Amino acid sequence: MAIAVVMVRGTTRARNDVVDTLKMLNLTRANHCVLLPQNPSVKGMLVKAQSYVTWGEVSPQTIARLLLKRAHVSGGATLTDVYVKGHSKYSSIWDFAQALAKGEASPADVKGLSPVLRLPPPKKGYRSVKHSYVVGGDLGDRGKEIETLLGRMLGEEK
Repeated sequence: MAIAVVMVRGTTRARNDVVDTLKMLNLTRANHCVLLPQNPSVKGMLVKAQSYVTWGEVSPQTIARLLLKRAHVSGGATLTDVYVKGHSKYSSIWDFAQALAKGEASPADVKGLSPVLRLPPPKKGYRSVKHSYVVGGDLGDRGKEIETLLGRMLGEEK
């Protein structure tokens, strides 16, 4: 299963090891999102950076929506089915999204695809960028509820 990681806070006054971990995750600015495989090394990096990011499991439908609306390729163009078919072994964005969700693919499988999805802030804002999700904030693991946050960031109210 793939997980989506969204950087919620900036790294001002952050420890160097946390900043390095965020760079390894390709997260350098607030509201940037990356799609990662679910494995122990990624989980360890997320735990280290949990005061700056939120994450959760995403469905193939959500991955496809993210790719259609916010994915960019080299040169600044948006991702299309034609580009995916011409630059990878996948025939469409939907096929690529399903492979990402299963953990069989990575964004690097499509040549020229940026691993970072730049998102706008969520509609109605964050609840709190200083507290964990389990106590009413926005940081840390939120499981399937990440899809609600991503929907608000894509402008789809739920």
